[in-house]
Amino acid sequence: MSSNLKPLILHAHGSGPNPFKIAIALEILSIPYEVKLWQFGPAANGVKGPAFLAINENGRVPAVEDPNTGVVSWESGACLNYLLRVYDKSNKLGPRGDSEQDRVDFDKWTFFLVSSLGPMMGQVNWFKHYHAQKNEDALARYEEQAYRCFGVLDGGLKKSGGKFILAGSEPSAVDLHVFPWVKQHGFAGLSLDSYPSVAKWLQTVGELKEVKAAYEKVPKGQEV
Repeated sequence: MSSNLKPLILHAHGSGPNPFKIAIALEILSIPYEVKLWQFGPAANGVKGPAFLAINENGRVPAVEDPNTGVVSWESGACLNYLLRVYDKSNKLGPRGDSEQDRVDFDKWTFFLVSSLGPMMGQVNWFKHYHAQKNEDALARYEEQAYRCFGVLDGGLKKSGGKFILAGSEPSAVDLHVFPWVKQHGFAGLSLDSYPSVAKWLQTVGELKEVKAAYEKVPKGQEV
């Protein structure tokens, strides 16, 4: 990547999973970036405050500002797709081939995360840690669905060969989408004992130097 690039700005906070997928992509693509850390809530330094809402009307991280193009993006899928289109000309993180099946495989796992695994994990965390009143029925419902998603992912990994979600020797953006959510299984009180392929994949991705760098850099970002 050109050394003349101005650093991109990744708006994040240190706890949620979605900013990390963007940081990992920036690390893998060798794109310089700076991290700005926001708090929850409507304060001046909060994601529901006017300063951040001017960047992202939805009031959630991540958001990415690119001073090289003037583009501002939010929603992690949109941010990641932007990086792929503009900065991943060698297709390090995109579909693993040029066939329609390759493109469909890339899309189906991405949308599986967005529509199923991510929301179910989010709901488990909500009802386990943040909901004002205990709701064991709701928690049990979302735990069941999270485990169902783990089973789907486990089957996909067995089909692909097990190293990464898409067959091949290198990670794709699909792994980046899914990894931060599955990484939270312990916080969510969920076990991977019945999903050995998922557990092995989680360890493999977690040992990548770019993943370690992202998880080290984001929490040390500049407080807004």
